[in-house]
Amino acid sequence: MGDLASSKIPSEDRPAQRPEVPKRAQKAPKADDVISTVTEDSFISFRKKFHFPNDLVMKVPARTDCACFPPPGYVTVYEFSLRAGLRFPPSSELIDILTLCGVCLSQFSYRAMSIVMGLIVLFRDRGVVLSSECLSRMGRLFSDAQGRISFRSKWLDIRTRDPSKGWISNFFYVQNDWGLQEKWGKLKELPVPLHIGAEDLLRILKLPDLDALHYEVRYLSRYVDEEYLFKVGLSTQAGRSHAQMLKKSARVLEVVPQKNHSKRPGSEEGLQVSRKKRADEVLTVVSKGPRASPSKSYIPEDVLNHQCIGRRRA
Repeated sequence: MGDLASSKIPSEDRPAQRPEVPKRAQKAPKADDVISTVTEDSFISFRKKFHFPNDLVMKVPARTDCACFPPPGYVTVYEFSLRAGLRFPPSSELIDILTLCGVCLSQFSYRAMSIVMGLIVLFRDRGVVLSSECLSRMGRLFSDAQGRISFRSKWLDIRTRDPSKGWISNFFYVQNDWGLQEKWGKLKELPVPLHIGAEDLLRILKLPDLDALHYEVRYLSRYVDEEYLFKVGLSTQAGRSHAQMLKKSARVLEVVPQKNHSKRPGSEEGLQVSRKKRADEVLTVVSKGPRASPSKSYIPEDVLNHQCIGRRRA
């Protein structure tokens, strides 16, 4: 009955339905609208974490600067490029690829930079130089509407993910001492010769079989770790690299003092040697530091001649 009664209500008395408002698509911010969040304090962290050379000149972008147009004599660098394996000075292979593509350093997306740097380190680890021709045979570099570069390979199965829609604000400027292109450019297609085969890669990388090649490609991201960057020489300040902790430290052989039978314990000379030895032992126990050297430390003469040094319980 309720359904029949409601059906008899005239259409004029029914509540009017609200018209559906079409949802507006959120527009991605332009590169000119993004303000950099990098400060002078960030450079201290970058120098320590990514092992920047001491002569590297960096500049904090002003509020009116943008990533597409750095100041003359500078190139734009993103923090994610450093996390993707970029080190300064850039490797010769990367400079060659950027020059042939006609693009600047900041146009590479995170995934594209990590793949290119991973391949460079993989080839260097196997004693081979990654040329731009070999890279063009392994995959394809392409750009999106905003000009960001990605790398895609069908056979190696290392396709890039879709780049972020929003522009990233953690960019800064580095003095261009390597002749790189500074402003954003249009991607030039690399010459694409015949597609490289598995046999060619096995021969180039000197791998035993196809399973080893699949393993290296599957874990390609590990080559941008500090261990491999230090191993192939991409980290300029190797002395401050954390990869040294992963290496086997050389053990210094301890010098065993030779016994001299001519010095008897009861003699005066033997008593002085015994006192000096016990003083060294006391100093070693108190310091508890591997860098402390008893021979280099100054001990007053009255301390050495004290009667407590000669006791066994001292």
